Amino acid sequence: MQVKNTTKNHLETRILGKELAEGLSSKEEGVGAVIIGLEGDLGAGKTTFLQGFAEGLGVKDKILSPTFVIMNRFPLKKGPFKDFYHLDCYRIEREEDMAILEFKDIISGEGNIVCIEWPEKVKGYLPKGMIKVRFKILEGDNREINIEYGKQ
Repeated sequence: MQVKNTTKNHLETRILGKELAEGLSSKEEGVGAVIIGLEGDLGAGKTTFLQGFAEGLGVKDKILSPTFVIMNRFPLKKGPFKDFYHLDCYRIEREEDMAILEFKDIISGEGNIVCIEWPEKVKGYLPKGMIKVRFKILEGDNREINIEYGKQ
């Protein structure tokens, strides 16, 4: 299933992220983390979307793009998830570089929700059933944001 959205500004992009988070539930036991891949050019709104997404999960910390640290983990106190992981793979040169982060354990961990900016850099690790969020810059602050729910 694919849902097409158009946002007119940063606030609407953030609200859309929050709504997605509030509508998610954990997967069945034994099937690993909920994984969301965010695709789009630099400045397309991925981090803004994730700020709203994190708010929807109850994260109080400020969400910044972890471009230089690659990954941030946020323990969750409410809802069906235990931990929210935010990864920015923009600087990843080889998929194998993810081993140092114990990435396979993170994406297979039940109770985890994992959002990955630039998922195409680590596509060999990712399941086919992940949620894909594609961002397209339109005129001005307008964004086309398509959410594709993969088959689990």
